[in-house]
Amino acid sequence: MSKNVDVILTNALVLTMDEDFKQYSPGAVAVQGDSIVAVGPVDEIAGEYTAKETIDCNGNILMPGLVNAHTHVPMTLLRGLADDLRLDVWLMGYMMPVEREFVSPEFVQLGTSLACAEFIRSGVTTFCDMYYFEEDVAKATADAGLRAVCAQTVLKFPSPDADSWEDSLALARDFIKDWKDHVLIVPAVAPHAPYTCTDEILRATADLAVEFDVPLHTHLAETALERENMRAEQGMPVIPYVKKQGLLDAKLIAAHCVHIDMGEMRSLLHAGAGVAHNPSSNLKLASGFAPVPEMLKLGLNVGIGTDGPASNNDLDMFEEIRLTSFISKASSNDPTPASSVEPPARWHLRRASRWSGYGRKSPPCSCREFGAR
Repeated sequence: MSKNVDVILTNALVLTMDEDFKQYSPGAVAVQGDSIVAVGPVDEIAGEYTAKETIDCNGNILMPGLVNAHTHVPMTLLRGLADDLRLDVWLMGYMMPVEREFVSPEFVQLGTSLACAEFIRSGVTTFCDMYYFEEDVAKATADAGLRAVCAQTVLKFPSPDADSWEDSLALARDFIKDWKDHVLIVPAVAPHAPYTCTDEILRATADLAVEFDVPLHTHLAETALERENMRAEQGMPVIPYVKKQGLLDAKLIAAHCVHIDMGEMRSLLHAGAGVAHNPSSNLKLASGFAPVPEMLKLGLNVGIGTDGPASNNDLDMFEEIRLTSFISKASSNDPTPASSVEPPARWHLRRASRWSGYGRKSPPCSCREFGAR
């Protein structure tokens, strides 16, 4: 007797991205509510399941939704504002002054909605964000039916949504409490970076993340200048410094990590941290080449992100995946850096693309909305 499901997507080239890279052609996917219940050959799925709605994919590719591991989605409205600048000039001289003047809840909701439309068209179903008025990012994302880790920014300067870091921390606490059990949104806290935070801010945000068992999202070791300044001012590299402040006690999502050594990689590995690699942003801002092959060989979790649309200047995850591969080859002088490591490490990198199901407000109306190319 066949089982009833809501939707069957059929007649597709199904890429499972499982441990064995199984493919089904023609293949089908059965969906019940917000969960994928079965994947397999067309005949097998048709024999076991009956659906209220069947969608013919016409031979298109049906694949897991992509995950953007680090971005600032409202910055779609700041795309192209300032280019061809090093990071500190770009950030402190252009972005932050403009954000303090113009960023508002309405700005954030509009920018997020535009980003979600771009994500949906390109097969991205989940992203990890860091910005101001993060509750408004969460609202717009949930309305679009996407998933996100949304992290409220805390830093030592006055920001668009707070006059002090204490106010930002209070906003983060309230946001986390209000959204903790949401089906699509994972709330988080984001101390912006060591150079925009004090020791007190880093410790307070780490304590908050641990208290509520939520992620802590931050920028670490993005430029050589940051590394040199940290050594000069604190007498230690970036990762030992943030470990001293308690960041590695939290569920750490570390963006960039371009300028870290093997000891720092081991510290991140032992803490269970994840690194978000952003090749286009690192290239545009001349930040350097992250040691991704070494991270993978060690077994460190590595995801791929676009960074914000103002430092990229797009949200194209397929471009980031391609650049990750090419840069890893060139920087290591090895044309096969991904295939030369053990399967568990390769799997961590592949986690940037996985089955994600459907959001409550985005029913599977077409193959393309599910990530078909």
